[in-house]
Amino acid sequence: MEWFKIITSSMMMRVEVDDIVYVKADGNYCDLVLINGRSRKLTFQLNHFEKNFALLDNADQFIRVGRSLIVNRNYVQEIDLLEQSIVFGGKHLLRVPTADDLRPRTGTPESLRARDIYTVHVSRDALKALKEQLQR
Repeated sequence: MEWFKIITSSMMMRVEVDDIVYVKADGNYCDLVLINGRSRKLTFQLNHFEKNFALLDNADQFIRVGRSLIVNRNYVQEIDLLEQSIVFGGKHLLRVPTADDLRPRTGTPESLRARDIYTVHVSRDALKALKEQLQR
């Protein structure tokens, strides 16, 4: 088990590397999204995460996607060029509840499991590059 440490002047946070789903840039901040559904806004730019992920034992686990996203390749379930989105999934991935989750659910077991995923929209060119990297 490998830990990723995030240290600022006011806090220290340790995250198991396998628990990181993706990191998304938001100006001078980044949103770190974990498998347990938690998202943490941190005062780092994306290149800080990219440099530190490169130092990990499993550095190839994280892939930079365009200018605003780093993904954990282990959770990339689907790349949709038409929708310009990445769908993250996996048996351990929990989803943050939304208003849609409060509505009654019907459907097949497969469609009901679709709640346990994340979707992030990304540019078409960035998705093509990610698709090529994952196909190798």
